[in-house]
Amino acid sequence: MALETEATENVSTQTTEEILQLVSFKLGNEEFGIDILAVQEIIRMIEITRVPNSPNFVEGVINLRGKVLPVVNLRKRLGLPVKEYDKSTRIVVVDLERKTVGFIVDSVSEVLRISSVVTEPPPQMVGRVDSEYITAVGKLEDRLVILLDLNRILTNKEIAALS
Repeated sequence: MALETEATENVSTQTTEEILQLVSFKLGNEEFGIDILAVQEIIRMIEITRVPNSPNFVEGVINLRGKVLPVVNLRKRLGLPVKEYDKSTRIVVVDLERKTVGFIVDSVSEVLRISSVVTEPPPQMVGRVDSEYITAVGKLEDRLVILLDLNRILTNKEIAALS
């Protein structure tokens, strides 16, 4: 009987708090975060080869150590104003639905560890980004981080077309 009570107490003291590990990056004045487990690597801007008849948000392809990867301009995809690339511009290489894709961002900030307790569902419109791409908004001490759902940024059909 004592064993049952002890097991019940252990279950009730478990917390539902989850620690989210994110790579944070900037697009304009907005800070975004994506799941660190989806990120393969972050590289400096390199030459991109244009691909005819690709969607306007696809900048082209790059050769990354012998592997050809499509590169998406995240500003264009999210409907943000386009800006010239500079020394801070990065390509975040991620794995989407078993497809490796590069996303161009203005700059990469840091790796964040935040509690799911400080996140809340997104409002209908966050800044100028449609909430369909957003999983949550993280409230940190001095700023907000918009958590993007990379699997919603490109549809399955778009991902297949990038092959």
